[in-house]
Amino acid sequence: MPSASSARMLVVVPAWNEQDTVAGVVSELFSAVPDADVLVVDDGSTDRTAEEAARAGALVLELPINLGVGGAMRAGYTYAMRKGYDLAVQVDADGQHDPAEIPQLLETMRREQADIVIGARFAGVGDYEARGPRRWSMRMLAGVLSRVCRTSLTDATSGFKLSGRRAITLFSGNYPAEYLGDTVESLVIAARAGLVVRQVGVAMRPRAGGRPSHSPVRAAVFLGRAALALVIALSRPTVAAQPALEIEGTA
Repeated sequence: MPSASSARMLVVVPAWNEQDTVAGVVSELFSAVPDADVLVVDDGSTDRTAEEAARAGALVLELPINLGVGGAMRAGYTYAMRKGYDLAVQVDADGQHDPAEIPQLLETMRREQADIVIGARFAGVGDYEARGPRRWSMRMLAGVLSRVCRTSLTDATSGFKLSGRRAITLFSGNYPAEYLGDTVESLVIAARAGLVVRQVGVAMRPRAGGRPSHSPVRAAVFLGRAALALVIALSRPTVAAQPALEIEGTA
């Protein structure tokens, strides 16, 4: 892999009906990582998400129907692979992820020679909290996936994630689109393919607009869905990855 100073980075922003926030997120990304390209994957939105993203200067990939985060990210990873990017960062379109944290993910990747770095919400940084069944399921998933990935993970469902070239290639053809597959199952796929997964603590921000994806009612069934996602992930066959590549220099 090229040195960090010459590596090509793509920030992938999956967005569904986020017209009120996406332009601000894109602008923040350009300020935080000015050398990166920003791709907004409009996941079948019925509002002006695509127009607002393009107005802010992002590349826009419009999906004809809503595929969910997993489907949108698979499209993003496919774009990154075909265009020859070395790094891909997943950032939500609702403003909760702080683009200023991206250099920390890059530094952790370089220092740990990792293929994937998760921006973890429950790693001693910030005051983000989850309660009830949702929090219990997150702890359960983190414990199991720590064993699978052979590292200590506290946040297995974070949507803030940096992937290197090996992960981009793997995910472009094998990224799951099922509910929670984009987080839980993708980590199982990566670990079984021999990719190195690490995390770094990040602070989460309140949503800048739009509606939360999980209502109290949906949170009540999160535990069952999380367990099912994990069972599906562990039952899938192993997918091989390319040989390891090193990141040189500093972030």
